[in-house]
Amino acid sequence: MNPHPPATPGASKAVTPQALRRQYEAGATVDELVTASGLSYGTVLNRLHDAGTAMRTSWQTRRMRQNPQARQRLAARLRTLYEQHGATLTELATAAGETRRGARRLLIEAGGTVRTTQQTQRMRAAARAAERYKVALSLRARYEAGATVPDLAKEHSYSIATVYRLLHQAGTRMRPQHHHGPAHDTRKRP
Repeated sequence: MNPHPPATPGASKAVTPQALRRQYEAGATVDELVTASGLSYGTVLNRLHDAGTAMRTSWQTRRMRQNPQARQRLAARLRTLYEQHGATLTELATAAGETRRGARRLLIEAGGTVRTTQQTQRMRAAARAAERYKVALSLRARYEAGATVPDLAKEHSYSIATVYRLLHQAGTRMRPQHHHGPAHDTRKRP
């Protein structure tokens, strides 16, 4: 699983060419930047080129990583991914171009503590719950501004039941339901 949520169109613009260049020049590979940013391989390359980045060969990257300072920077970056973004050892190994064992060693070198699988699952569940609550609050704001539940469901590609559940989770005071369509006459007709 990607340690970062999938990039939205707005979030992909937030990853500037200069930020990618700084990370690349600090020792990250293009593949690692793709994993960390959620951008496509071609987009990362284009942004690096836009920033005027001097590209390395794979052997230059390996030699750079043998440098103790570069290894420390890599270890610190892996620790950040692990502790702040809930990445797994497998994801760290992919990001570092290492084995799981090598990624674990780098994590420990940076002062990180290896989690159990259950701790990782709880961490990710909490992050998903926090994100879901943010969505619930944004739906509440739109609903209180006059949007209808069917409109919100359509805008966000949710079912109506999901929108109601999220609105309830956000503590939204619901408006009375309106019946659209022909009025029903409760009197009996002769």
